[in-house]
Amino acid sequence: MSTLEISAPLSANTQAILLLTAPLIVGRGENSKELLTPSEYGKLARFLHHKECQPADLVSNSSDELILELGKIINSDRLKRLIARGFLLSQAIERWRARAIWIVSRADDDYPARLRDRLKDLASPVLYGCGDPALLDAGGLAVVGSRNADPTVLESTMGIGELAARAQRTIISGGARGIDQAAMSGALEAGGNAIGVLADSLERAALNREHRNYLRDGQLVLISPYDPQAGFNVGNAMQRNKLIYSLADAALVVQSEYGKGGTWAGAIEQLDKLRLVPVYTFPGTDAALETLGKKGALTWPNPATPEEFSEALAVRSSSSDTEQNKLFG
Repeated sequence: MSTLEISAPLSANTQAILLLTAPLIVGRGENSKELLTPSEYGKLARFLHHKECQPADLVSNSSDELILELGKIINSDRLKRLIARGFLLSQAIERWRARAIWIVSRADDDYPARLRDRLKDLASPVLYGCGDPALLDAGGLAVVGSRNADPTVLESTMGIGELAARAQRTIISGGARGIDQAAMSGALEAGGNAIGVLADSLERAALNREHRNYLRDGQLVLISPYDPQAGFNVGNAMQRNKLIYSLADAALVVQSEYGKGGTWAGAIEQLDKLRLVPVYTFPGTDAALETLGKKGALTWPNPATPEEFSEALAVRSSSSDTEQNKLFG
């Protein structure tokens, strides 16, 4: 899918998934308690797969029998209320298109392969984005860290972004102020590419003047698993971490608070549970980074050349493939 395809109609499957899971905030009167949670949608998707059906079958003229069968796992009346939100969905789609925001669902062939293959049922049912989605399967280095980093650390982080650009490798981050923005800015200003996985306010970020040229030129893509108008939510910020890591070949934790915060939670989840990519930490004596090292994080080798940078991304942690197989079978 290219940026030229933004105006293409959404697939019937994507429309159905939006009706079931998306708040469609443009309406402002939405009762979010009705929406299917990621766990509930996963159960529904597995049920449909077993029945050799698709989400689109839930909005067809002959959906009544299927909805009744689904009542074994999700209340049928609740499903009907969600599916009946067609007018709200049409309003939301019109708003998104006016802001050059595209939508892709897990049921679509052009859903990012890295997320689908690595996260399986944990992959977000819907992704919203702005910019060239082809970047999403390019791999690269995930760079994460504190919002309130020292100026010297921010300068070093920008240097990592610049080196990534010279190595023709993409920077993946969360778009938050501090470390995230420093890494992305370093890459973009040096002519490289960046992916921002946002936990909130995609619509505002897509309209940001500083982002406009990079989005237009195909250097930057911004994505979010949450409604483009959604505000900040701590839980959402934590949950999007797995997307950042999954899109990368390796990850670098530059700075973190010990025992709390999104950077810490994402790194711990990666090292203790998901283990999808090798995790590096910035050299130093920070207590949080030392603890991550004891859990299996590697020390960032401070590459000085594009070749050394690419070598760092080619490293595989000894347990990542084994643990991933254990997790997902």
